[in-house]
Amino acid sequence: MLRDSRIRAALACWVLLFASTVQAKGPTYTDPAKTDADFVFQGEYSGKIVDDGNKLKLGVQVIALGEGKFRSVSYIGGLPGDGWDGEEKRSVPGELKDGVVVFSDNRAHGEIKGGKLHVNAKEANATGTLEKIARKSPTLGKKAPAGATVLFNGTSAENFSGGKVQDGLLQAGCTSKQKFGSHQLHIEFRLPYQPQDRGQGRGNSGIYLQGRYECQMLDSFGLEGKDNECGGLYSVKAPDVNMCFSPLTWQTYDVDYTAGKYDDAGKVVTNPRVTVRHNGVLIHDDVELPGERSTTAAPSKPGNAPGPIYLQSHGSPVVYRNIWVVPNDG
Repeated sequence: MLRDSRIRAALACWVLLFASTVQAKGPTYTDPAKTDADFVFQGEYSGKIVDDGNKLKLGVQVIALGEGKFRSVSYIGGLPGDGWDGEEKRSVPGELKDGVVVFSDNRAHGEIKGGKLHVNAKEANATGTLEKIARKSPTLGKKAPAGATVLFNGTSAENFSGGKVQDGLLQAGCTSKQKFGSHQLHIEFRLPYQPQDRGQGRGNSGIYLQGRYECQMLDSFGLEGKDNECGGLYSVKAPDVNMCFSPLTWQTYDVDYTAGKYDDAGKVVTNPRVTVRHNGVLIHDDVELPGERSTTAAPSKPGNAPGPIYLQSHGSPVVYRNIWVVPNDG
């Protein structure tokens, strides 16, 4: 816990202000080896700052906004899912100048050079150097257990209607041919890098459980973590923590879904429920879903019948791999 109020006062506000639904339709990058000059600076930084002998862990997410513009979001205690208490954060604008990204306002100053973020919280006179890190989901590459139905293993889209494969990756806009009731699901997805786009125009897709309930996929790196952002149960509930990694990083959803039950007249007897882990972190814990309605743009209406896994196409080249389902109706 931070004991020095001066440090809290200086660092307790790095709130993201740039989220919007405006679609700038800027360049789209799908290959980490072929991006713009800003991409190398984007990502997560972690370390400690020191003031009068007091040490404070600090996590910072740096978001590229295109054409040399950036925004940093800092989290007291560590990055989301790695120490942040969900309360205090601060956003500071930045700009690339002579090979150095400089962040500055009247309370904080930071510079990225040599692959590190050097921080100075002016009011507290707290300084530190943060290392750039590349977090990986602990379930990345998780193998399908015995009894699982492997929907995609990188070789063929034969298990999906409308499925297309490019470079061993499944493309957005397809529906599983097999339908499921209650089940466990694992999927890995990668969002494109669209630095000049904003909001729903930035790496948009989603996975619909039973074709009815969407868990959103979106480049929400550094955003607020709303129900229409990555990990959100669309129009139902925001994730408990925004665990979205930076674009062009492989991410995972691990889902436990319990199907709803209906009487012969189609009336809800028991609502469906879902638990979701995003990049290994619990973001929805046994959440009750609306049995009387599907979420926005769902291809299937609610009901007793099993439903497919639908991977939404929303105009962004989101790709997927390692998709498997364990039916759990017994």
